Amino acid sequence: MPEIALPVPVFARSVQGAGPGLLLAHGAGGSVAGNYGPILDGLAANRTVVGADYPGTGATPRSAAPLTLDGLADQLVAAAVAEGLETFAVVGYSLGTAVAIRAAVRHPERVTALVLTAPVARPDAALRRLAARWRHLHTSGAHVPLARYLTPLALGTSALAAMSSDELDALVRETARSLPPGGGDHADLVVRTDVREDLARIAVPVLVISTTEDFMVGPELHHEVAEGIPGARLVGIPTGHLPFAERPEAWLALITDFLDHLER
Repeated sequence: MPEIALPVPVFARSVQGAGPGLLLAHGAGGSVAGNYGPILDGLAANRTVVGADYPGTGATPRSAAPLTLDGLADQLVAAAVAEGLETFAVVGYSLGTAVAIRAAVRHPERVTALVLTAPVARPDAALRRLAARWRHLHTSGAHVPLARYLTPLALGTSALAAMSSDELDALVRETARSLPPGGGDHADLVVRTDVREDLARIAVPVLVISTTEDFMVGPELHHEVAEGIPGARLVGIPTGHLPFAERPEAWLALITDFLDHLER
């Protein structure tokens, strides 16, 4: 496959640390800070970490056109190259796993490894319904009902059981307040995502991290990704869809241990 020309990078981006390159692909309705903030310092302890926010989140304006995996993947790779990284591993979370997979297929000369947390190759019926409702509520401005719908689904069983009603209500209010303008656009892309044909083309080391208490992107979808990528390693972490909130230290250890082993 001929090398694909990179676009001019336009997504707001951040860079931290020094050492081997690491590119971050965040999830739908998230951001680099929102999804990776609790583990950023740990990731950057021995690496140059580049993150770029999708349109409609962080400091990146919303897109006038529907988002595409190719467009997000190319922009993220362009951001890393603009920061001086010729090659790099990619850490993807949720929707960001499909972006990371597409980046590895479109830019194999750049991507050296993948770490995929709560991955999805194609949404099942339940996730399509969830994303469609997310898109509808966000577009209609019903942010509190959207937060009330998403929050219990995002939390794992243990985390949800440990919260009082008042704590859950406060979390719903904070979630509604912090929903990014592009969240509905991200949810629309979730509905249209399909990287199943890309899986067999991945030719770099891959770690798949299954969030085993996940009610948003179910573990069966994680297993589908792991089984479709030749040689992928599958591990589990007992959290819901938010490992950065529920088990950040354990999540960081899984990522860095895998990358450290590859770099020895």
